[in-house]
Amino acid sequence: MAAVNPIQLQKFLKGVDYPASKQELIRHARQQGADESAMATLERLAEQEYRSPKEVSEAIGQLEEDRGP
Repeated sequence: MAAVNPIQLQKFLKGVDYPASKQELIRHARQQGADESAMATLERLAEQEYRSPKEVSEAIGQLEEDRGP
């Protein structure tokens, strides 16, 4: 699966009220028309509250690092 574009993902999350749970992020992104790649990435996030867009981006970056080449 191709890596998700973090800028595009943040567009799908625009307007989220933080802190937000993983499920709230998924629900909001779906309502904003997020594509399959973005949704798959959000599904891989840890079950926790995210306090800011930066925290979401950092968590996604960690997912990509953990996946490796």
